[in-house]
Amino acid sequence: MPSKHSQRKVLVIGGGIGGLAAALALAKQGIRIELLEQADQIGEIGAGIQLAANAFAALDALGVGEAARSRAVFTDHLILKDALDASDVARVDVSALYRERFGNPYAVIHRADIHVSILEAVHDHPLITFRTSTRVEKLEQDERGVTATDQHGERHTADAVVGCDGVKSAIRQTLIGDEPRVTGHVVYRAVVDVDNMPKDLQVNAPVVWAGPHCHLVHYPLRGGQQYNLVVTFHSREQEEWGVKEGSKEEVLSYFEGIHPLPHQMLDRPTSWKRWATADRDPVEHWSFGRATILGDAAHPMTQYVAQGACQALEDAVTLGAAVQETNGDFEAAFKLYEQARIPRTARVLYAARDMGRVYHAKSVDRLVRNSLWTGRKQSQFYDALQWLHGWRAEKCLSQTPWL
Repeated sequence: MPSKHSQRKVLVIGGGIGGLAAALALAKQGIRIELLEQADQIGEIGAGIQLAANAFAALDALGVGEAARSRAVFTDHLILKDALDASDVARVDVSALYRERFGNPYAVIHRADIHVSILEAVHDHPLITFRTSTRVEKLEQDERGVTATDQHGERHTADAVVGCDGVKSAIRQTLIGDEPRVTGHVVYRAVVDVDNMPKDLQVNAPVVWAGPHCHLVHYPLRGGQQYNLVVTFHSREQEEWGVKEGSKEEVLSYFEGIHPLPHQMLDRPTSWKRWATADRDPVEHWSFGRATILGDAAHPMTQYVAQGACQALEDAVTLGAAVQETNGDFEAAFKLYEQARIPRTARVLYAARDMGRVYHAKSVDRLVRNSLWTGRKQSQFYDALQWLHGWRAEKCLSQTPWL
């Protein structure tokens, strides 16, 4: 593919959703990409994720929107319920009215399905090459380029590097060296077949059951043949950031007193994955010279506004636009990219922290929460979501791309 940038090369560290999206966005600018992934194969773990209209705007800009749509489940509502008495707290229509307002749908999708939707395009791109089983342990840079050294001592050189290596990013550690903020909140995730999902919970919507110091979520996946289950609670233990196998006994011990309707789904999974969660405080800079970071490496956030993957996709589109805007000057592009992304992602991160408190309210705080949206019109819900879901790729370098 001839291009004025085709002699330029960027290392992309990490083959998750953010890394694949970054590789595709940069390759679209005619830049050669070497993608380094520490796992022995490119893939995704986890269960379901939610894709708001801003995610589809980014996917369309990357050229993979239709592939993602073909694997997604388009939902009718977003529903927030009280987990103690099963009453409705809020219900947002995300069908036709939502699409009319934001120009794109709201959907849920298995993480592996959104990953493969981008991976297919990456595989087809002649400027992108892969190296699996390659864990970057050291990064060096000078005025000529960057060098990443892997666990085998092999050196990988390029003009620039983008760290998309997740919440425990080696690139971030080199550039910033800050510590994560362990939340003490534990997330259990599982997927069950529809035949094993209680009939009265088979709703075409992400349903959040908000309880004191805990909440539960469920929504359909893969054409309604499976359901994603997520439970979150404030741990009694001193937690360390990480993932391991979970136990049904631990889950049940945190959800005594929950209404029988949501409680019944806790018995359904045969296995759970357990995440001890963390985020990081926002920073003023995450680009240094010819190196920058993206997605969870740049702004790991809690799951309470369902925007982790959505923000990584926005990052990738913005990074590609910044490289185009600066005519391939990576140092200038990375500065422009962070100027556009740091204020927005910090706001999303803070919103996620705040929503966690709203979900987990108890006593009088619970009563206040349950009264917050009484009588609210759908247009008022959309007005409140405009800053987040209204992002547009063509305005991604603006400070206010949602307007």
